[in-house]
This record gives sequence, structure tokens and C-alpha cells, in this order.
Amino acid sequence: MTSRTVMKGMIGFYIALFFLYLFGPLAVMSVTAFNTPNYPTAYPFEGFTLQWFVKLWNHRAMMEGLWNSIIIGLGVVAVSVPVGLAASIIMNQIYHRARGFFYLVTVSPVLTPGVIIGISTVIFWKDMMGLTDFTKATFYKGIILAILGQSSFVAAYALLIIMARLQRFDRAQEEAALDLGASHPQVFWHILLPFLKPALISAAVIAFLSSFENYNTTTFAILADKTLVTVLAGEVRQGTTPALSALAVIIIGLSLIGAIIYEAMKRREEAQAESAKQRAKIAERSDLGEAGAAGLK
Repeated sequence: MTSRTVMKGMIGFYIALFFLYLFGPLAVMSVTAFNTPNYPTAYPFEGFTLQWFVKLWNHRAMMEGLWNSIIIGLGVVAVSVPVGLAASIIMNQIYHRARGFFYLVTVSPVLTPGVIIGISTVIFWKDMMGLTDFTKATFYKGIILAILGQSSFVAAYALLIIMARLQRFDRAQEEAALDLGASHPQVFWHILLPFLKPALISAAVIAFLSSFENYNTTTFAILADKTLVTVLAGEVRQGTTPALSALAVIIIGLSLIGAIIYEAMKRREEAQAESAKQRAKIAERSDLGEAGAAGLK
């Protein structure tokens, strides 16, 4: 046995141990969702059942919290992605000396504890805005406050993602389009946005997931309303049931399906791009051959 063999064996052992540590709890929780006892247990497995999925569907508070979480997540995407896009464009165009200060201001909410953001959001819209009839009816609601509070730091995530893509953008394309008579809105819609499309999609996904799982900011900003994480926190304090395991199984299944669909679409796009390159090479060779034959004639 050589040292190389021992090294491969140790690396394989640590990798297996890492994945066991990472996915072991998820596997155990998934088993408890299909076991018959009224408390989450994987062993002994007394019998297969789907009753916990039915009870999860009939759990009114959890379904209401799930619906509110989806609404808040979509609202956070609608606010944070455009704000992050605008901030990234500004940061890419302002003077170099001002970029450090602007970056500090835009990223500082990420470094602020979520509890502080949640409390300050409620205080701002309650006291600083005076609570007129318009502001009270429009902004001082749990779902609206949660969207505003979460967007204040999720927009920074979108900024960082879009900036990473924007730094690779060739400004000569904009200059060429402007020289050819295009207006600035046309350049933005037809050149810049298509280039930033992958980053915008990634920012939207990150924004939604960050909003969906957020607890610290939401628990203060949501007021009397509920989200899925606040309902789950209350359920755990009272004692867990296999219905929570059923919810975990559904979330894991949706995550796996989404990952598989994304990977399939990515490989399809890569195959189409490779096929287009091959066709371009074949067409170029054909044109060169025809030009050579014409030259011989």
C-alpha cells in the first residue's frame, strides 16, 4: 500500500463523512415524515403513512404563513433587484474616489443585525412618517413593513451579484450603439439588460430565498401577521410534529426539482452554443474552400 493510496482513502473518507454530516439530518427528517407516530421519530419505523402531509395541508396558520412568505418574497424581488441594478450602474459610472463611500453606504445594511433593521423599520414608519391616514393605510402593515425591511439589506446582495457581471461589460458596445443613432433607453433595453440577464435572474433567486428564510427582521416587522418561519418558530416552541417534517420533505423536493431543471436548461444552452460554434466553423471552412476554388479558376 502506497502513500498515494492512503491519501486517496483518507480524502474519500472525509468527503463521505462531510456529506453524511450535511445530508444525514435531512434524510432522518424525511423518514419521520412517513412514520405513523405522533412525534418525529425515524426508528423504529412503525408504518408508512401520508397523514402528516394531509395535516400539513389542513394547518391553517402554516398555510397562511406560507402564502404571506411567498407574497413578501415576490415583493422583495420587485424592490431589491431594481434597486440593486440602479446602484450597480451608478457605482460603475461615478468617480473612483466616491466609489468607496458609495459602496460602504449600500453594503452597510448587510452588516447590520436583522433585529435592528426590523425594529428601526417599524419605528420609522410609525413615528417618523407621522402616521397620517395615507401612510398608515399604505405602509404600516405587516407584509409591507416586512418587504421594506428585508429589501433594505437584500438589495445589497443584488448589487454585489449584478456588479460582478457588470464589470465584464464592454462599454464599447454602448458607444457604438449611440454612434449609430440609438437612444440611451434603447441601449439600456436592448444591449445592457440582455447582457445582465443571468445576473438579474440570479439576484432574483437569491433575493427570494433570502426573504423566504429570514426570521430576525421579519419577526419584528411583520407585526400581527405571520410568515412561514414565524409560524414554524412558534410550532417548535410548543413541540414539533411530523407535519413539520412533511413540510421539510416538500421543500427539499422542490429544491431538487429546481436544481435539476436548472442544470438541464444550462446543459441544453451549452449544447446549443457549441452546436452553433461548430456550424459557424463548418460554414467558414466551406466559404474558404469556395474562395480557393474560385481563385484556382
